[in-house]
Amino acid sequence: MRILIASSIDAGAVESLQREHDVVRRFNATEDELRDAVPESDVVVFRSGVRLSDAVISRARPGTLLLRAGSGLDNVDVDSATRCAVRVVRVPGSSAQPVAEFTFALLLSLARNVTLADRLLRDRRWPKPDLGGPLLAGKTLGVVGAGNIGSRVGQMGAAWGMRVLGCVATPDASVEKALRAKGVELTSFERVVEEADFLCLHVPLTESTRHLVDGRVLARMKRGSYLVNVARGGVVDEAALRLALLQGDRVLGAALDVHETEGEGTRSPLADLPNVVLTPHIGAMASDSQRLIGERVVQLVAAHAEGRLDDVLDAQEVVEQGVTTKEMAS
Repeated sequence: MRILIASSIDAGAVESLQREHDVVRRFNATEDELRDAVPESDVVVFRSGVRLSDAVISRARPGTLLLRAGSGLDNVDVDSATRCAVRVVRVPGSSAQPVAEFTFALLLSLARNVTLADRLLRDRRWPKPDLGGPLLAGKTLGVVGAGNIGSRVGQMGAAWGMRVLGCVATPDASVEKALRAKGVELTSFERVVEEADFLCLHVPLTESTRHLVDGRVLARMKRGSYLVNVARGGVVDEAALRLALLQGDRVLGAALDVHETEGEGTRSPLADLPNVVLTPHIGAMASDSQRLIGERVVQLVAAHAEGRLDDVLDAQEVVEQGVTTKEMAS
């Protein structure tokens, strides 16, 4: 098969694919370049930095597999894929733990001014008295989106001695029980926002979550609180966040691994603020997890080539499109 790799993935996975298939790499490709490459491809492997729009997907042959090496689907037009009889599958399982761990890296860096201290020390400054910060223990951790990743963050918070509140889109008794076992109290979005000392976002980007955290929500946050976004950039209104950070009466600081505009040459509107930690969407980039994701990509490509993809997919990997692989190929 012809495999189009549109994003960098684990080198070992690329080598494995090259032994069995015709592999073409198109990193940082423009939409026009993707449109030219997709029609000849049986599988397209991509990550968050690549946008597969209707203009690209409409050029794909029926039965083509779009394989998302990660969890988010905001960069692929799933409706277009369904119309064009193209299958979308994702590989989210190995991303949860590294993203959860990275959330805590941001929490600690933000609370204890780690990145600011590093920058000042490199400038030959020694502002030790000015770089205090709160403990995490005894504080309230608010988790918006207490799912696969968010529940792990909550569990880590509980282990650090934090009081943890969480909310989900569709709460029920089974969700409440599962979260309680991890030390997370299931409650409403409003209560999470209003009571959290540290508010962490772990929701997908959809029409209902775009600018979920806007000026009105920021104004309801607890005085002296902090915001951490490792979900998707569009979940936070960055203009409103900048204003709230400049005012400094409620939100004391923020850490963002995801941004409304991402990619080489972009600059965050928050980049000049000292109370902000910024990273380039690296939450899932732990080397161990990338290796596991790469191995799974190789397995799914092999299953697709053999016509048994539906037999090997687990529930988290399936993207609901209303049809099966066999129906798409017919």
